[in-house]
Amino acid sequence: MSADHPPGLDLDRLRALLERERPGLVSGPLTGRLIEGGRSNLTYALSDGTSKWVVRRPPLGHVLATAHDMKREHRVISALHPTRVPVPRPLLLCEDEEVLGAPFYVMEFVEGTPYRTAGQLAPLGPERTRDAVLSLVDTLVELHAVDPAEVGLADFGRPEGFLDRQLRRWGKQLDASRNRDLPGIDELHAALGRDLPRSPAPAVVHGDYRLDNVLIGDDDRIKAILDWEMSTLGDPLTDLGLLVMYSRPLGAPDSPVSTTAEAPGHPDPRELIERYAAGSGRDVSAVSWYTAFAWFKLAVILEGIHYRYTLGQTVGRGFDRIGDLVPVFIDHGLTTLQEG
Repeated sequence: MSADHPPGLDLDRLRALLERERPGLVSGPLTGRLIEGGRSNLTYALSDGTSKWVVRRPPLGHVLATAHDMKREHRVISALHPTRVPVPRPLLLCEDEEVLGAPFYVMEFVEGTPYRTAGQLAPLGPERTRDAVLSLVDTLVELHAVDPAEVGLADFGRPEGFLDRQLRRWGKQLDASRNRDLPGIDELHAALGRDLPRSPAPAVVHGDYRLDNVLIGDDDRIKAILDWEMSTLGDPLTDLGLLVMYSRPLGAPDSPVSTTAEAPGHPDPRELIERYAAGSGRDVSAVSWYTAFAWFKLAVILEGIHYRYTLGQTVGRGFDRIGDLVPVFIDHGLTTLQEG
């Protein structure tokens, strides 16, 4: 297909649906392009030459519908849109697989930049970088302040036993991709299991909250939180732990997985934790556990990518170096627990 007709996006069928369900929305022929950077679900920019929208759908040839639940993503942004949490305005959910071959939804296009690396942040300068990252914390506080029941999300997850289930889930993921010795990873998993913290009251959890999953505007404020595929009801401090993890230098130059921590002006983890605590009123004394869990979770994810690479199932730049990063994440996890 051409650049204006990317795979997985039948523009003729999509336009017919939009004209039927949202008359007057589209004023000309549609073009579309794939937006790079999503974890697994596919994201397309859509335009009629005057207005722009975004389409989200599962990956091509997906088999696990529960892992790519468009209805669930659409539900959470629909619930959050009337609140102070910045999310794109949802426009349409389509569960008819005859249109694009899978369920999908359409939402507003939001102008903004997802900053993925310290190098991309650097041109902003220290002051603007600091403002952008602190805005990330403040927006997380806003998300976790939402009462799930008040926005119709009381049944969006199972908060009871959340941390235990998460630890078991990622342990099973690790076992599914074991193909080499990884010193320390079982020790890290066991240590996390021995010292599960008591979770605060449940909140809407994003599940993958970091700088490159939000759009930053020219005013250095967050315009939209994206990629809600891992969202649920659970322990809000798991979002904080992941944010703190991504705010610490990896110490691995030229890594295919990067944090933004080394950008000039980037606040250090302590300041981010204190700002979250002040804004949310939550007890963050166990944040080291949540940060160590984030290191463990990412180590498991990276090992899965490495395993698929060894089987020849993953192509692209940087995948040949992913395996070298896994011990780095394990070491950071163990060190974080010891320091806590």
